[in-house]
Amino acid sequence: MITIRTVDELDIPPGSRVFYRVDYNVPLEGTTVSDATRIEETLSTLHLLRERGAAIILASHLGRPKGTRNEKYSLKPVRDKLASLAALPVQWADDCIGPDAERKAGALKPGELLLVENLRFHAGEESNDRTFAEGLRKLGDFYVNDAFGASHRAHASIDALPRLFQKERTAGGLLLARELQFLQKVTQVSDRPFVALLGGAKIAGKIEPLEALVNLADKILIGGGMANTFLAAQGKSMGGSLVDADSIDVAKRILGGGSKAEVVLPVDLIVADSMDNPTTVETADPARGLAGGQKAFDIGPKTIERYADELRGAKTIFWNGPMGVFEKTKFAKGTMAMARAVAEADAITVVGGGESVEAVKESGFAEKISHISTGGGASLEFISGADLPGVEVLREG
Repeated sequence: MITIRTVDELDIPPGSRVFYRVDYNVPLEGTTVSDATRIEETLSTLHLLRERGAAIILASHLGRPKGTRNEKYSLKPVRDKLASLAALPVQWADDCIGPDAERKAGALKPGELLLVENLRFHAGEESNDRTFAEGLRKLGDFYVNDAFGASHRAHASIDALPRLFQKERTAGGLLLARELQFLQKVTQVSDRPFVALLGGAKIAGKIEPLEALVNLADKILIGGGMANTFLAAQGKSMGGSLVDADSIDVAKRILGGGSKAEVVLPVDLIVADSMDNPTTVETADPARGLAGGQKAFDIGPKTIERYADELRGAKTIFWNGPMGVFEKTKFAKGTMAMARAVAEADAITVVGGGESVEAVKESGFAEKISHISTGGGASLEFISGADLPGVEVLREG
């Protein structure tokens, strides 16, 4: 069991400055935040820090500016959204290090907020540079990390920076603590049956989590483009469907037996000749093979029924990845049906991954999920058994 120091355990004298590393890597449509989930999830820690009389310096990355200043990735729109959600003024620093940021951080009064500009405008962030971390260190007296979605990266604000504070002045935020609590219900599962529902486009990038889950779960239900690859590994003809050819051997190995979990594949698929402008949409049996012009874009009705039945009997559920191209109405039924089934299950339910989270929110069942992870890549790496730098640096003992 991983235990970390948490923000509610810190002895923070009123007026202390807290460097609060958040993950505000949110989607933008122009200069508008289109999904504020990651901002909303930090509000409880922000309120706790303000109640303690802390002055709060918030820092995040956004996108991949590759170590150079690029206004496309400015956090200014995030500042506006944070101010609206927190119903508080949020001060702004046009850089995350240097005299201006230091002056503004030093002038903060108890309860005030300062958001600094994108950490990744400096190459030192992603290279875990100590000198860059020392510049950040000048902003705060305490360090709190709630950026679970970035905690699998050994970046300066995640790894080098907390090492510059005394241990008793570093902690995980309430969000980070909650992520670990629920993800460990998956990795150290005691409530069975444990059913994993996995989808998304490809196996690549999910190999280690997959191989961990086949030894943790009782059943793994496969959908999405990932299912195409598994079916192809069984020798099924998948027509023009997306198949991750580089992962065929991985799929064969997982299907080859010797693992704890039963791997369940679709028995029918929704296929069409085109994703964007289909002239024919029909149900196909993968056992018979798909015709050359057919492409699988969703799981079919029999598979939906089978998977929903498996989920109804589960006591622990982990879901990562949609069952099809749910952005298109014609191919959304499988994903939306799984969202309902997961939400209605009498089980501990954990959803991880950007598209899965988006699908759950669109379905209207998000409030019925036990935990929706803010970190897709981080949650998968955690489940695979990898050490997360941002967690390891905060571990007790």
